[in-house]
Amino acid sequence: MPIPLVNSIASWFLKKRFHQMELFLKYPNEVQLELLHVLLETAKNTQLGKDYNFASISNYETFAARVPIRSYEDYESMIERSRLGENNIFWPTPIKWFAKSSGTTSAKSKFIPVSEESLEDCHFAAGKDLLCMYLNNNENSKLFTGKSLRLGGSKELYKENGTSFGDLSAIIIDNMPFWADFSSTPSSEVSLMSDWELKMKAIVQETIQENVTSLAGVPSWMLVLLNQVLETTGSESLFEIWNNLEVYFHGGVSFDPYRDQYKKILPHTSFKYYEIYNASEGFFAIQDHNDSSELLLMLDYGIFYEFIPMETYGQNNEKVIPLSEVEVGKNYAVIITTNAGLWRYKIGDTVRFTSISPYRIKVSGRTKHHINVFGEELIIENAEEALRKTTRTTNSEIVDYTVAPIFMEGREKGAHEWIIEFKKRPENLNEFISILDQNIQQVNSDYEAKRYNNTTLNILQLREARKGLFYDWLKKNGKLGGQHKIPRLSNKRTYVEELIKLNKVNSFS
Repeated sequence: MPIPLVNSIASWFLKKRFHQMELFLKYPNEVQLELLHVLLETAKNTQLGKDYNFASISNYETFAARVPIRSYEDYESMIERSRLGENNIFWPTPIKWFAKSSGTTSAKSKFIPVSEESLEDCHFAAGKDLLCMYLNNNENSKLFTGKSLRLGGSKELYKENGTSFGDLSAIIIDNMPFWADFSSTPSSEVSLMSDWELKMKAIVQETIQENVTSLAGVPSWMLVLLNQVLETTGSESLFEIWNNLEVYFHGGVSFDPYRDQYKKILPHTSFKYYEIYNASEGFFAIQDHNDSSELLLMLDYGIFYEFIPMETYGQNNEKVIPLSEVEVGKNYAVIITTNAGLWRYKIGDTVRFTSISPYRIKVSGRTKHHINVFGEELIIENAEEALRKTTRTTNSEIVDYTVAPIFMEGREKGAHEWIIEFKKRPENLNEFISILDQNIQQVNSDYEAKRYNNTTLNILQLREARKGLFYDWLKKNGKLGGQHKIPRLSNKRTYVEELIKLNKVNSFS
């Protein structure tokens, strides 16, 4: 299709969609309440709808009082029945697909229902909106002159009892129109390769021949691929290979630990980074401006949002609030009700609102990925901000990291133990430790209070990881590629102890 025609079509769609966005930007809470009514009406004759008498729920207060908050474990038996082909349990239309996810806190597989409605009105709609926002902000874009290098999980779907399961990327690609393949690379043949390491090599060989204009994927795995591209071609910069490369669409993990490394291999100041916030359960937010660190919460994708202030999460006084009651700067656990039949479902993520007009957020971590053994309430956002400052101060770079508590024994105080794999090692590790500890205190007052005069916590300890340690740990646990991530923070020492056994480097403190 000629480029001018593509741009004309995109411009037409963009104008139409932005008119729709204006509705939820202007009337966010009204749009959310109307959406809740639609979801309740749609599902009133399902088993769940009859159990909680959805038909008689006329306001949010009744909904919140009647329908319980659920975790995956609470849903598991219903999902298994649905996977066996039983319909109308929690959503009226047949559920044909289940996004398989191992999560990051358990080896047990989760099977997240994906309805036709959620596929079309959430996941596909978000992909279009992402392009709309990017093109609206960059009128001279040549995105459609080349291909998007997409690095997802497996594209393979497995059928069982009349339903299918696999990575969300597999479900999305399986339902895309045939012409979508022409605008992306690598080919399906390469993407279907089961051996991740062989697949990475094949992706390199295929994509270096293409005119790649955009990148899309998880920062950690994309960086592995791009470094292989540079190593294979002997290039210093990716622009030597793909001179029309203009944007990287990323999500899945925080970009902060990798930002400086990307800037080295993508040195043009005009290159753009666009962040998204999506998961198997839905697509939630999109960066809507160039050079922004905030994400616009999308309110018309068939997802009704509620939030739990983290200071009450898991407590007897746990409080659940609608979007209209959130406050800027507070940390919240996210609860969703969706057009795939997840009702008041805890997705395990935490967000912090940066604005309420419109509603913009930053992803701050995971409800299970924090350390609060000593009352320090360390979250991923704190850890990565401190780490970013420290690596810049010490002129160092990291590949990956994880943190766990060192528990008190006898009269010995506790501490945090960091395992860090460096790409560029700091000249002085003891100085790095001191600066990192100080930076954590600066971003977390609770940690600072516990560290004051070593009252409760001693200075953190650092164990330097050998090259490839985290990669080897992921490989050993069958988690190479796709959406798999290193667990950043944990209240337990399970991950740390496993990594220590694989490591061969002494600790520093």
